[in-house]
Amino acid sequence: MEINILHSDIYALAFHHRFQWEEAQQSYVILFPEGMVKLHGGAGEVIKRVDGKATVGDIVAELKAAFPDAVGIEADIIGMFEMAYGKAWIRKV
Repeated sequence: MEINILHSDIYALAFHHRFQWEEAQQSYVILFPEGMVKLHGGAGEVIKRVDGKATVGDIVAELKAAFPDAVGIEADIIGMFEMAYGKAWIRKV
């Protein structure tokens, strides 16, 4: 199944999933009934902005502004959306 993430799309965390900073892990995590996933580096920065209101384009623009020296950041952000949606961590609103 091909996942097509558009800049106009809006996503929220999937039902029964919780996003939080985990002090013991020193990283952001997504908690869900089957377990937990540890988000490394930029993945946490993307998911913490997924609020059911911001578009993908809004999130891309915010992260580009926050990390102006990150080359190719847009492709990485879209890739994170594709992975998170494919793994059912986020849902389209």
